[in-house]
Amino acid sequence: MNLSSILALEDVILALPAPTKADLMRKLACHAAARTGLDAGVIEAALLGRERLGSTGVGNGVALPHASIAGLEKPFATLAVLKKPIEFDAVDDRPVDVVFLLLPAAGGSGAHLKILAAVARKTHEEPVLTLLRRARDPSAAYAILTAGAA
Repeated sequence: MNLSSILALEDVILALPAPTKADLMRKLACHAAARTGLDAGVIEAALLGRERLGSTGVGNGVALPHASIAGLEKPFATLAVLKKPIEFDAVDDRPVDVVFLLLPAAGGSGAHLKILAAVARKTHEEPVLTLLRRARDPSAAYAILTAGAA
């Protein structure tokens, strides 16, 4: 799966200041709301609800927060590289600084699982993570994440 089919360049955010997980979720929800026209509070509540089920911190400084949102007609994604790593209750107890938000389309067929798996595979590669963390502009980070079939 090529991630460029769901991630737009406008949805790559670098050096995002977010001192806490809750603050990060709020900022991601506000960005998603501005881009999708949905309510930021609804998105934030869904993301925090999903996190209560278990952390989406998958290890190696990466988190894949995701939640289904009613009214979303097509998947929405955001890549954020944080200004500073934050505590995220990740599976390896490491702080998180690379975040891929996914809001699957309502009533999706499970395609979001393939997207999350593709991102997880891509960000499991240390060279990819290093390049994402060093990216100085969104287009560079976008190219790194969407290069090839993830």
